[in-house]
Amino acid sequence: MSADKRVLSIQSSVVFGYVGNKSAAFPLQLHGYDVSTINSVQFSNHTGYGKWKGQVLNASEAADLFEGLRMNNLLKFNHVLTGYIGSDSFLKKVGEEVREMKAKNPNLVYLCDPVMGDNGKLYVSEALVPVYQNDIVELADIIVPNQFELGLLTKLPITTEAEAFTAMQKLHDRGVSTVVLSSSNLGINKEQLLCLASYKKDGVSKRYRIKIPYMNAIFVGTGDLFAASMLTWLDKDKNLKSALEKTVSVVQKVINRTYEHAKSMSSGLAGGEIPTMEQMELRLVQSKCDIENPQVDFHAEEI
Repeated sequence: MSADKRVLSIQSSVVFGYVGNKSAAFPLQLHGYDVSTINSVQFSNHTGYGKWKGQVLNASEAADLFEGLRMNNLLKFNHVLTGYIGSDSFLKKVGEEVREMKAKNPNLVYLCDPVMGDNGKLYVSEALVPVYQNDIVELADIIVPNQFELGLLTKLPITTEAEAFTAMQKLHDRGVSTVVLSSSNLGINKEQLLCLASYKKDGVSKRYRIKIPYMNAIFVGTGDLFAASMLTWLDKDKNLKSALEKTVSVVQKVINRTYEHAKSMSSGLAGGEIPTMEQMELRLVQSKCDIENPQVDFHAEEI
């Protein structure tokens, strides 16, 4: 990159493992981005372990961080990336700051991963949903919801591919140029997931589909990796099809490496026990070469 690329990433973080900023910052840094992080929460480990300790940043504390950056003229970012945010007041503050940064720098690109829930279940307060719907959507240049979150954002049913693209169009109508449905169960059977993408700006429209094999395992932090990768490749390639193919290929490479590692670690356990959460932590560092120079194993169909 010929000029400095600065990303402000606002999402969760953990001491051990890879979710939130821990999952997003490393891939961005590998591609030469200078990443500044605000941790909406800082926990010892992700909550999937069942036990954890840590702190939750409130809106007042977030405002202090923004004010410190402002005092020193440091709110100079090319990109803003948001993920898990746990309170509506915090999210509203983020919206205010993004709006101000965009007013000063119209070229700033905001990628929003609207982390609210999955598989029909919210894992944030219901109070965040209208903030995303009414305040955040109109600020975002790129949104990467899952199937459940796309329905929440648009108040539309998402049970078919056609309905998904109708919902994406509703977000385009609100000013979002790129919408990527990061995962869905809209495939032809239970063994296949669909990733859908839509671009609409300045009279140009593009739609794509990628088929992804279903893996019967639980991975944490993959959505954060997906969002960071989409930011990277959309910025570098300026091409949605290419960015989608590289992002999906990177995420699939990482989860396959993670799964194989976990299986090898758990195979020595009595009775072939299910891998532990620790064993299933993303093999991110071990995937450095794949993140930097992905081999495209998944190809997008234009629709």
